[in-house]
Amino acid sequence: MSHKHLHLLRSLFQEPVSANIHWREIESLLNHLGATVEPVHGARFRVLLNHHEYFLHHPHQGSVFNRQDIKHLREFLTQAGISVSAYEADRKQS
Repeated sequence: MSHKHLHLLRSLFQEPVSANIHWREIESLLNHLGATVEPVHGARFRVLLNHHEYFLHHPHQGSVFNRQDIKHLREFLTQAGISVSAYEADRKQS
């Protein structure tokens, strides 16, 4: 995992929730994690990661996700088995 993706993953899981995370960064991270991101209807996207499905909405006003959307994304990533500690451990082994 690149330093950029690891930094974004840390930002997603930090408290307080960051309010400055952009759509293109999240889409890039999801693709890097092996997720399938496909448009469904309008600003709605279907994300499939590790056999877990999530529907993500592209922000309507600008491209920055709000804190509530970040919390929902964090829950999805956790359910899909994605965590900061797992990636940091993997990085140390490399």
